[in-house]
Amino acid sequence: MRRLLIVAALLLGELTASRAMADSTAPVSPEQLKRGSALYARYCAMCHQAAGQGAPPTFPPLAGSDFLAADKDRSARILITGLTGAIKVSNQIYNGAMPPAPYNDDQLADVLTFVHNSFGNTNGPILAARIKEIRAQVSTTNVIADPNPFPALPPAPAGFTLREVVKLPNYPTRMASDGTGKCLYILCQNADVWRVDLPGGAIRRVLNGEDFAEPDAGDLMTDGMMLDSQNRLYIVANSRRVTTPYITNVVTIYRTTTVRDGDPAEPRAWFRTAYPFGISSFNHGVGNMGIGPDGKLYVSSGSRTDGNEAGSETNYYSGGEVPLTACFWRLDPKAEKPEIEIFARGVRNPYGFTWNEKGEMFATDNGPDANAPEELNLIERGKHYGFPYQFSNWAHPPYAYSPKTPPGLELTIPIANRGPDAGGSEGKPLYSFDAHSSPGGIVCLGNDFPAEYRGTFLITRYGNLLERPKDVGFDLLNVRLEKNASGIYESHTKEFLTPLARPVDIHQCGPGKIYICEYTRVLNNSSQTAMLPGRLLELSVNH
Repeated sequence: MRRLLIVAALLLGELTASRAMADSTAPVSPEQLKRGSALYARYCAMCHQAAGQGAPPTFPPLAGSDFLAADKDRSARILITGLTGAIKVSNQIYNGAMPPAPYNDDQLADVLTFVHNSFGNTNGPILAARIKEIRAQVSTTNVIADPNPFPALPPAPAGFTLREVVKLPNYPTRMASDGTGKCLYILCQNADVWRVDLPGGAIRRVLNGEDFAEPDAGDLMTDGMMLDSQNRLYIVANSRRVTTPYITNVVTIYRTTTVRDGDPAEPRAWFRTAYPFGISSFNHGVGNMGIGPDGKLYVSSGSRTDGNEAGSETNYYSGGEVPLTACFWRLDPKAEKPEIEIFARGVRNPYGFTWNEKGEMFATDNGPDANAPEELNLIERGKHYGFPYQFSNWAHPPYAYSPKTPPGLELTIPIANRGPDAGGSEGKPLYSFDAHSSPGGIVCLGNDFPAEYRGTFLITRYGNLLERPKDVGFDLLNVRLEKNASGIYESHTKEFLTPLARPVDIHQCGPGKIYICEYTRVLNNSSQTAMLPGRLLELSVNH
């Protein structure tokens, strides 16, 4: 009977969806599942989440999905053409939008096989041959326009030109280069590193995070990268490990060991340490890196709490900050087994830092949920910048549980912002920027920029994630520092480029050229655009 039914279906030319896409009784190849898992992590997990749970009411779940099981051809068509409009999944309406997936037939078969046989789904393997048939059947007129378009570029400041260089394949976190203007390396949150050729924008992946991050790394966060004078890339990874008695954050700095086709290659673990993983969502981890004027490697280590709170989960350390967190490290890049020197303490989440022409170090710092201003600090050896005892220049403790400043500890307050922008004004300075505006990357401009900008800083502001009366950030600031009568730096701050789609990092590469990574495509918190990966912009001086 089974054979007769198959023959009849073949004669009619309409295999059922379950047979056309796969035989649910056929074994699923472990190799295909592995390939599909990697593809899912790169493209699908950002919306449908790592465990396939989705993000109601916009992105439907894939776990135990009746929508997937009902029509397997449909899931292939959606990946080929994209989808917009309301759908019903597990008795709930989802009304999001999904652009076509950037995969070929073999890749679509792999990722669909993974989804249809993970998260509680058991629908059998997917055949690339069937994907090819469906693609041929789908008219190009049915392919929807990208429902999550990139925004128009903002007007460039006078004397500058702004252009889009390339759309990015994943979420960027950091940039690095040798400064010559030939190419730029972009680190993404999944540990992949992409090379962008300049000025044309050709992009290719030069390091696959899966090739050097250990298989047991767990949840991985890669927020730091730099290139040294020997053309070696340093990449820092934070990995959440399930250990006893407490969950652990393992920090690994990888360093490339060779050059292949002109690019750094074969990263190997150069330095590793660990401390208790942060409570709640506050494991800021180890992030930015840079070689200082003294030739040493400086590393920012963020806090593991919001404000030194204890937390309530028994498998997470409840003792607040530890000696390796909320501080700047200094390491010797010439050492085979470097040791940590604590250079300065009292920072919460210092995403970006740089040096000016005098060799002074300046760092941005993100404040707590308690609505304190974000900070810009002059970082000097041995100083303490307040966290968790004091935020900004506040005289009152931010939380009831805030610890008292230890006797004899002198705290350094951040730079006063005298405006006119980012929350400050001449008559009422703010120490330093609007709360929750999330300052990130920072660069100091040299003599290849117009005279009015030389020695000033450009600072990205990612934008607020917590609700506020109005959005703040989503821009690029220009900060000019001057010393007051007491010899203390104060800033004059202006919006320089706005609005930007959550700019996360900034980097100078070539004379008079600044590159900005937009993390995503949204210009504000009311945007209906999905949080899909952003793009690389070039801001160049007009000649």
